[in-house]
Amino acid sequence: IPWARGTFDLSNKVLPEQGEYYRHIGIYAYRVGFLHDYVRWQPSMTEVCESLEQLRALSNGAKIHVDIAVESPPGGVDTAEDLERVRTFLTSQREI
Repeated sequence: IPWARGTFDLSNKVLPEQGEYYRHIGIYAYRVGFLHDYVRWQPSMTEVCESLEQLRALSNGAKIHVDIAVESPPGGVDTAEDLERVRTFLTSQREI
């Protein structure tokens, strides 16, 4: 920490060997008053480095709950290929 996004060539989808890695999945809920404060804060150096907007909150003293998932969540739908795979799966489920 911090993870300097863009520093490593991850085109082969392999992380550097050193370190322990966790997949980040964020579920965010904010109160209106917090959002009014948040938009007035400048992006922090860690937010810019890691491209994670919640680091702006941490840099300004806000608290964030973080936990380790009990189960590994499935992969996301991040590309056109992922979307097509999901569509194919859902279509096959309707035929059952």
